[in-house]
Amino acid sequence: MKFTTQELKELKPSQILTQNDKMKKTSKSENIRLFNFGITAYKSYSTKMVTCPFAKDCIKYCYAKKGSFIWTNTKKAYERRFLITKNAELFNYKLTEAIERRKPTHLRIHDSGDFYNRQYILQWFEIVRKFPKVIFYAYTKSKMLFDQFDFLPENFNLIYSLGSRFDNLIDTSIHRHSKIFQNESELLKAGYINASNNDLKAIEPTNNKIGLLIH
Repeated sequence: MKFTTQELKELKPSQILTQNDKMKKTSKSENIRLFNFGITAYKSYSTKMVTCPFAKDCIKYCYAKKGSFIWTNTKKAYERRFLITKNAELFNYKLTEAIERRKPTHLRIHDSGDFYNRQYILQWFEIVRKFPKVIFYAYTKSKMLFDQFDFLPENFNLIYSLGSRFDNLIDTSIHRHSKIFQNESELLKAGYINASNNDLKAIEPTNNKIGLLIH
């Protein structure tokens, strides 16, 4: 699975920022414009680079490794976006163009994949600061990388995901975090808010314990 630089440059804004059914539903019910930027889950098809460097338990049940995510066209779409992230100048140009055209009010970074190194995080910080009126948010297992920064942009919301190789770095009593549950009763009993059908619950300032149902 290989793509030329020219093919990446020709990607349309609608191919950079996308919406799944959950995001469309949330956008309509909350009267917002919620979009997503996702990259290949766990490992790149073309470069073999690991895109989720701190993944552990989630590898077994990763929803981005099954269903529509394994369709050929879908795999190609996520791989193209991953390859864009490897070129800082192209990434900045294509993301800026997509945000200006699609006009999101909220942007989720990664419904698939994760922050794979420090430079990639810095590339996102540049975009986040360029659009201060857009609310960016992400679930991540890359806490070890984010611990290198003293602060995050004000419009960037981070949710640490349990199930990584370094869960010990997450203090569940103070850090906003997410946990996967088998059913809603188990989720609620543990004191988590159910964000399975509405992602905005994950970025409400009063919700530090984000529950998600396995799917």
